[in-house]
Amino acid sequence: MALDQSFVGRTYPPTAAYEVGREKIREFAEAIGDANPAYVDQEAAKALGHPDVIAPPTFVFAITFKAAGQVVEDPQLGLDYSRVVHGDQKFVYTRPVRAGDRLSVTTTIEAIKSLAGNDILDIRGEVQDETGEHVVTAWTKLVSRAPEEA
Repeated sequence: MALDQSFVGRTYPPTAAYEVGREKIREFAEAIGDANPAYVDQEAAKALGHPDVIAPPTFVFAITFKAAGQVVEDPQLGLDYSRVVHGDQKFVYTRPVRAGDRLSVTTTIEAIKSLAGNDILDIRGEVQDETGEHVVTAWTKLVSRAPEEA
C-alpha cells in the first residue's frame, strides 16, 4: 500500500542535543580509514583555521539517520521498516562539524513517491548547533520495497 502523500511537508520536533566529542571523531575517522590530521590533532585543525578538530563529512550521518527515525517510527505513516533499504545520502555544509558542538536535528518529509510498487521517501534533516547556527543539511532517501508476489 502506498504511503500517504499528505505526510509531505510534515516536520518533526528537534532532537535532543548530541555533543560531538574528539574521541568519537577520532574513532569515526579511523573506522573509515581517513588519516586527515584535522580529524585527530587540535593543532593541525587550528592551523587550518578551525577552533578544534573537525569531523569527516559523513560523521553527521549517525546523528541525522537517528533523527530520521522519528519518521520511520511514526505509526501514522505506516512505513514497514523491514522492507526499507537506504537509497541515497547527500550533505550540504555551512561549516564543518567540530568537537564540542552540541547539535540537534529537525527532520522534514520532503517527498513521497511510488514507483513500480516501491515507496520512495525523501527526508531532509536540518542540523543546527546550540546557538541556532545552521551547520549542515542532510538528505536521506529511503526505499520501501514492494511486497513480493505470493
